[in-house]
This record gives sequence, C-alpha cells and structure tokens, in this order.
Amino acid sequence: MAETGKTAIVTGAGSGIGRAVSLALHRAGFSVALAGRRLAQLEETASMGAPGAPGRLIAIPADVTQPDSVRGLFEQTRAEFGRLDVLFNNAGLNTPGAIEDLSLEDWQRVVNVNLTGVFLCAQQAIRLMKDQMPNGGRIINNGSISAHTPRPDSAPYTATKHAVTGLTKSISLDGRKHNIACGQIDIGNAATDMTQRMDAGALQPDGTMKPEPRVDVNLVADAVVYMAGLPLEANVLFMTVMATTMPFTGRG
Repeated sequence: MAETGKTAIVTGAGSGIGRAVSLALHRAGFSVALAGRRLAQLEETASMGAPGAPGRLIAIPADVTQPDSVRGLFEQTRAEFGRLDVLFNNAGLNTPGAIEDLSLEDWQRVVNVNLTGVFLCAQQAIRLMKDQMPNGGRIINNGSISAHTPRPDSAPYTATKHAVTGLTKSISLDGRKHNIACGQIDIGNAATDMTQRMDAGALQPDGTMKPEPRVDVNLVADAVVYMAGLPLEANVLFMTVMATTMPFTGRG
C-alpha cells in the first residue's frame, strides 16, 4: 500500500458507489474527504477505512445543491489536506415516473442534485486546483449508461445524465489551461442497495419486468481508482463499466 500523498473529495460517500470508491481510494493511499448529507453514514464509511493506510478519511456533511454548503466542503478540505487532487462527483438522485405524471418539483429535485450539484462541485474544484501549487487536478463525473440510452419512465434522470456528458466535455476542454483533467465513468447495474430490486425484476421497454444482472461495486471502485491514479498528461475521457449481460446495447 503505497503512500500517494494525494487527496480526494467523494460526494455521496455515505453509501453505495460513493462508499466503495472512497474506501478504494483510501486503500490506494489517498486521503479522502467524505461528503454527503447524512453525517452518521459518512462516519460509518470513515470507520471502514483500511487499517494502516497512510491517508485519512474525514466526514464533511454537505448538500451539493447548496452553493454555501459546497463552498464550505472545499474550504474545509483545503484546510485539512492543503490541496485537492481528485474530485469524484458521485451524488445522484432518481425519481422514476411517466413524464406526464411528474411534478415540476420532482423534475427540479433531480436536476438540482444530478446536474447543478455536479456543476457547483466542479466549479469549486477548478478554483482550488488552478490556484494550488503545483496546480492542476482531476475531476471524475459519475455519469450512467443512461447518459447514452434511457430506461422507461426515467426522463429527469436520463436528461441530467446526458447533460453531465456535455459538462464533462466542457470541463475537459476548459480545464486544459489549468492542468485539470476531466473524465466520466458510466456505470451499469453496480451491485448496491439501490439496485437490489433488479434481482426481482426491472421494467423493460416492452412493459415486462425482468431480472437484470449486477456487477460487483468494488470492480467499479477499482475503475475509478485507475482513472484517479493516472498522471495528468493522460486522461480517460469516458469509461463504461457494466454487468456483461445486462440489457444495454440491445435495449428496446
């Protein structure tokens, strides 16, 4: 377990993919600021850190939809660690339902977390990364295979994930002058509590319910660690990690 001296922020670190990625980064030698709305869950993640790992895990409650909260997250991270090398924009929300039945509040709730939250965190990360010495860093956005192909009744989630793809490309382009790389990981059916329902059945385009395979979330975490560990002169712009036999390429 080599000490990297590098630091990371992971949003949505209290469960699921965020927790798995946080712990994998810690095992890889990173110090990690664990961000999320529920302190107890963040502290539980922190308690699961690898014994003897050189980095630290600290819990910082934050709401990615609130600019002041996001600003405080990055200020505290800088105060604790001195710099930021990696941001994993992972926090996300889904509100399924037919388009005609969705309320404006449901739509805005998903947009605020999945898109505006990514923007606010990326904005603060860029400001920190461009001014630190040595300057630069990496932003990794959690997209989804829904950034390419929708599921039924998923308009807000699908729309925001398509938008994240555009934001990833813009950050990748505009970050060059500051030595900031940006990439996106598109994940399909990682085995977390959120996807457990797929063992019983997920709605298909033909209206049927069919079980779908899931992939070990730790394999997803390892992929993020690979992206995070690259030197800044190299970048994985897009990566897709999914259960091999899930209905994606042939959806519909």
